[in-house]
Amino acid sequence: MALLQFKKREERAAPVSADVEAFLQGYSIEVMPRTAEKVEDFRALLPEGTRVYIAHIDGTPIDDMVATAKRLAADGYNVMPHFPARIIKDKATLADWIARYQGEAGVKQALLLAGGVAEPVGDFDSSMQLLETGLFDQAGFTRLHVAGHPEGNRDIDPDGGDAMVMEALRWKQAFSDRTDAQMALATQFCFEAAPVIDWANRLTAEGITLPIHIGIAGPAKLQTLIKFAVACGVGPSLKVLQKRAKDVTKLVLPFEPTEIIADLAAHKAANPDFNIESVHFFPLGGIKTNANWAIENGGASARPASAT
Repeated sequence: MALLQFKKREERAAPVSADVEAFLQGYSIEVMPRTAEKVEDFRALLPEGTRVYIAHIDGTPIDDMVATAKRLAADGYNVMPHFPARIIKDKATLADWIARYQGEAGVKQALLLAGGVAEPVGDFDSSMQLLETGLFDQAGFTRLHVAGHPEGNRDIDPDGGDAMVMEALRWKQAFSDRTDAQMALATQFCFEAAPVIDWANRLTAEGITLPIHIGIAGPAKLQTLIKFAVACGVGPSLKVLQKRAKDVTKLVLPFEPTEIIADLAAHKAANPDFNIESVHFFPLGGIKTNANWAIENGGASARPASAT
């Protein structure tokens, strides 16, 4: 059945751009336990070895997180759970989570971030504090990602600037330089390439060389994307959605990330040293919808193993 579905998609898909195919190679995607439960078989949707982030929303039991990690790891995916500092009570809790992910699902990579809650529930309020515990190094984690904000973050810089964000990035760069961990910046989602390119180039000029895994919102209803964009503080590129919302003919159609992906892919092809290394999808319109878009636009680089 999966092979038949893939052939049907292949028959109706437009020709794949070589630049886009190269750019989408090795993309990652994000799930939550409750969204993962709705997917019958990830192997019919995602390429073998895809890095799958598991978002840890406040209130999600750690048992559900670990069970999702175990399932994805058994299916052959590289699992990267979130560790949101502000919902972790203390160092003992952090150590327990690490041990459970490792012991039950073989996890050796993590996304460390402050988290979406306003007030910490315990001892931590930043990803830097999590790194400073040394627990990930002691547990043999080989890859640690941290958050990047191409359009700023008012939780960190309330005045709308980026002084504190840049200071945090310099700290994370220094941590990467003095440790063996493979590190990268996993960013918030954006809708326009120009601000992303400017931000990435600025990081290089500032001596911040951490590879960037750029956040991209997968296909979704326009109203859904605007809601998430406002909630997450997406700034300059939000005008792309607002402009589309004014066009009644496009209002009912799902928004797809075709333009921003094509623009970034072309820039990467023309500038091979450009510091965006990978695409990270936020499947706001559903995992299956996002995966199918990637298959149709990414060619062989996005093809699930069960479709070969």
